[in-house]
Amino acid sequence: MTRDDGFLGGRLVLRQPARGYRAGTDAVMLAAACPARPGERVLELGCGAGVALFCLGARVPGVVLTGLERQEELAALARHNVAATGIAARIVTGDLAQMPAALGAESFDHVIANPPFFASGTRAPDAARAAARHEDTALESWIDAGLRRLRPGGALTLIHRAEALDRILVALAGRAGAVSVLPVAARQGHDAGRVIVVSRKGARGGLRLHAPFVLHGRPAHERDCEDLSLPARAVLRDGAAIVRGPADGREVSGDSGAETCCTDSIDP
Repeated sequence: MTRDDGFLGGRLVLRQPARGYRAGTDAVMLAAACPARPGERVLELGCGAGVALFCLGARVPGVVLTGLERQEELAALARHNVAATGIAARIVTGDLAQMPAALGAESFDHVIANPPFFASGTRAPDAARAAARHEDTALESWIDAGLRRLRPGGALTLIHRAEALDRILVALAGRAGAVSVLPVAARQGHDAGRVIVVSRKGARGGLRLHAPFVLHGRPAHERDCEDLSLPARAVLRDGAAIVRGPADGREVSGDSGAETCCTDSIDP
């Protein structure tokens, strides 16, 4: 069973599984973090139904999109979404641990990924959800595969749990530099639950740690309505970019700003 979900304030309607894993805020944030420009080539590892790819394509017309997905059911949904959105993308079925020969012969300007978060623990009963959330392939292997597919100077953009930052930085050491780390916190004063990490293959620049990107404007959830911060609303509803640091020479926009409250669904 499938369902159609709206993203970017309804600009995109994408088909996803009705049960099990469905992409949401993290995929939209990943797309907003990628510093791609028109004409550049982007590969997403583990693209699922293509939410990050299509959000990126909606923001950057003319970007050349490729998605790699090992689950045929999700790859089929991504191909459906190509036709439904009119955003051109090539969807390849395959495993990053055994890179398809066609992709192994190519290089890209950008690689993006939202790797599974959990290295251990109880797996979800739904097989597709478990595959999306649990590390069957180590995080370090995702980073290695991404760097191998990048041209020299190309950008690797990742979103992951904040506690995985040490593993990400160790895996990047000696292979990528000009690292930009953007913590993502649910509310002002809360610990970051996510980090967005952008790095450049072969670069020698140092690490830049940005102020947190705050998702919600209120200090606590007080009423049943959306309370996104202004930057979060710009990203999740309007399709704006968020990570703009050493990876492309622009500034970061992540302060919480004033809140906005309305009756829209809080799903992206």
